[in-house]
Amino acid sequence: MKNHSMTELPCDSPSQSVKKNNATALSLFGLLFIFISLIISIGLGAVLIKPSVIIDSFFSFQNGNIEHQLIREIRIPRALTAALIGATLAVAGTIMQGLTRNPLADPSIIGITHGSGLAIAISLAFVGSGSYWVLLLWSFAGSAIGAFCVLAFSMISRDRISPVTLTLAGAALSTLFSALSTGIALYFQVSQDLSFWFAGGLSGTKWLHVFILLPTVIIGLTLALWISRSLTILAMGEEVATGLGQSYQKVRWIGLISVILLSGAAVSIAGSIGFIGLVIPHVIRLLVGPDYRLLLPLSAIAGAFLLVVADIGARMINPPFETPVSAVTALVGVPFFLYLSRQKRGYM
Repeated sequence: MKNHSMTELPCDSPSQSVKKNNATALSLFGLLFIFISLIISIGLGAVLIKPSVIIDSFFSFQNGNIEHQLIREIRIPRALTAALIGATLAVAGTIMQGLTRNPLADPSIIGITHGSGLAIAISLAFVGSGSYWVLLLWSFAGSAIGAFCVLAFSMISRDRISPVTLTLAGAALSTLFSALSTGIALYFQVSQDLSFWFAGGLSGTKWLHVFILLPTVIIGLTLALWISRSLTILAMGEEVATGLGQSYQKVRWIGLISVILLSGAAVSIAGSIGFIGLVIPHVIRLLVGPDYRLLLPLSAIAGAFLLVVADIGARMINPPFETPVSAVTALVGVPFFLYLSRQKRGYM
């Protein structure tokens, strides 16, 4: 009998080996683009800062220099937060597409993000603004509720439902959570506090957010990579995966925990930012194929780059005012979503 541990995946075929060899080069180029975009993000804003001043602030920081203070306390935390949130949303979307075998899955589309928003609204109404850590825990709880609802629906109906129908169910769930959030905000007069999470933005981010996101990204990505091979096999079908000795329940729970961590942390800091988890996995899949061992890390890199660039655009569209970064990502994501929803092909 053939050893399951030695079973070849589609991504191990010779036709995929070239893409696998190119993954390292793509990662290096992606990291380079992220570095360049971070420098641009630090320099651009209501006050333009020269690259020489940015470099000088790194190596010879002057506490009395206003530009150096601006760079260290505002610009750098914001740029790093954008990169980390972009990575979390991209990885969460990649995992959800793998778990549900739904090419339209994205935390902002199928209810997970809005579940966090509802939990935050409840927290603001009954607990108050309080500590950010309390808000973070509420966001995790809301993300968990949304994720459980989506996975429960996919488990009950998985062989009798199309990806588009599942996405419509998720959209209905998002609408319900959003309506409940709005009702709670209006009744308890916390609309102004909650409006930030509905708009989605990165203004006001601090080093605290970076220190929270960094371990969250590491833990979430580690869990995702742990099940990456199983996700690749799962794309071949649950029956095939079971026949190859894969524990679907184990993969589902580990993936669910990863999505809850990533989505909950992102929403608690930046609010509802959509479509990164939808667009990025498909773009990366075209470059490296269906191997989740490559999809997940490269999606994290591409997501980080996309949100940093989107945040730059949000600040430059109508200076000195800021456009919500969620509006910028929607300009890319909505056409892509409509294109995918019209496709009649199965999930790749």
